[in-house]
Amino acid sequence: PEHIKHKPETDNMLSNISARALQQTSLRASAIIAEGTITRGLTTESLKVSDATPAPAVERIKYFKIYRWDPEQEQKPYLSTYPIDLEECGPMVLDALIKIKNEQDPSLTFRRSCREGICGSCAMNIDGTNTLACLCYIEPQGCGDTSGKATKIYPLPHMYVIKDLVPDMGNFYEQYRSIEPWLKNKGGKQEGQMEFLQTREDRAKLDGMYECILCACCSTSCPSYWWNADKYLGPAVLMQAYRWIEDSRDEYTKERLDQLDDAFKLYRCHTIMNCTKVCPKHLNPGKAIANIKKKLSEQ
Repeated sequence: PEHIKHKPETDNMLSNISARALQQTSLRASAIIAEGTITRGLTTESLKVSDATPAPAVERIKYFKIYRWDPEQEQKPYLSTYPIDLEECGPMVLDALIKIKNEQDPSLTFRRSCREGICGSCAMNIDGTNTLACLCYIEPQGCGDTSGKATKIYPLPHMYVIKDLVPDMGNFYEQYRSIEPWLKNKGGKQEGQMEFLQTREDRAKLDGMYECILCACCSTSCPSYWWNADKYLGPAVLMQAYRWIEDSRDEYTKERLDQLDDAFKLYRCHTIMNCTKVCPKHLNPGKAIANIKKKLSEQ
């Protein structure tokens, strides 16, 4: 207002105070904050959008060499190589196979269903070992970065192939049916009876056998089964046979043992133990076969 007048000295003093305050504010804004070994400058330059842009993701390419054979094509079996970026793929081999089929080669054929190691459909030979693709890690723990290395995938060994990674399980299931894998009772149920009961101790004897998912990983890893698949029942079927022999509710134990007392059905097992080594459910078919032999010797 015009009625207020300032002395020149007062005006100069206010100007100096304002300049000093602005200078101190500028110094605070450019102060450096130390965080451990990392220092950040809160300046206008550090707040640019270009500096906040993340670095581009680095690709980790993994190669899969997969057995291919199509009966409709007149050519011999061969291996096809597929690259997969591990940064854009799930951790399991089955994830890679699904990604290849969806994005690279829809003609690739394999079995799969539950993705949780329950159905046994995706059994195949991965890097020389029979296993389930849904339980097999692309990069097992402790192996480090395997990108750049190739993983080889074949169908289960020593079985007829229908197409690509799909083996013919017909003989395997026929052998399983031959042991009559169901409860057999001579007297039948009494009037008013609901279930066939058993003690907890008897029930515990079935642990380690009923969990078998019939994936055939064990049988197709057995050299005896490779050479005598038409006569030798194999680890998986024999373990299921023992599961019913050991069941306290079953009344055909002697008949089941007599059926197995054969030079080829049972005694082709030479305790090589490949079956126990590769079982994806961590069961012990070799032990079950040994128990059958023991029971036969006690008859």
